[in-house]
Amino acid sequence: MRQKKLRLALLAVIGAAVLSACAPVVTDTPDVPVPREQTQVTTVSAPSVATPRSPRQAARNFISVLGRMEPAVERECVARRTANINCDFLFVVDDRLELEPNAFQTLDASGRPVIGFTVSLIAAAQNADELAFVVGHEASHHILNHLDRKSTSATAGAVILGGLAAAAGADSTTISTIQQVGASVGSRVYSREWELQADYMGAIVTLNAGYDPVNGAEFFRRMPDPGDRVLGSHPSTAARMGQVHRAVSDVRSGRTR
Repeated sequence: MRQKKLRLALLAVIGAAVLSACAPVVTDTPDVPVPREQTQVTTVSAPSVATPRSPRQAARNFISVLGRMEPAVERECVARRTANINCDFLFVVDDRLELEPNAFQTLDASGRPVIGFTVSLIAAAQNADELAFVVGHEASHHILNHLDRKSTSATAGAVILGGLAAAAGADSTTISTIQQVGASVGSRVYSREWELQADYMGAIVTLNAGYDPVNGAEFFRRMPDPGDRVLGSHPSTAARMGQVHRAVSDVRSGRTR
């Protein structure tokens, strides 16, 4: 079943990639759940060489990475999860050619985790380590249960600001607007912290799958640096790189695995 799924994904990615051949391409260490059972650790290979910019080769590189990362991600999820979450990941490709490089994770109606990638992200990644790290990062959001926690934070923000507005005598339209603002602010309260947590765990997952997360995190350096904006949803590039280096150091020193 896994091989069939990967073959179908390969056909979908190659088809979309060929059509888009000219498409553009905290600092405290978070608490990472320690596996309840021994996690399989493999030797990290040398940093991957840059992927040829052929769309077909980029697609094959992506499928090769999924072939190693999917079982690794599911193994790490089962070993590290702290809640009763589904660890049967589904990987999909968004083949809309106009989308910018991006990856996302969500849940389907049955609670199964879904990790998606745009075609432009697959083309923009320069090597297998970068693709592997993106997979590990997105999977870590699910393992750390960030989706449920984000929903809770957004609801709390809406309730708190809406309640304050009502107490101040605001009309229903104003209260509704303030609730929307509260939900947006609430969902961002922990966004940067959660991104750093996902970077840290994602680096460990990537390392344990046999890829080099430090080399993979170089992908960040080619993205616009969001800096340290108060309501920014992502941390600075320096903070993210620091988390990756810290995770690798912790694994190699035996502080975590």
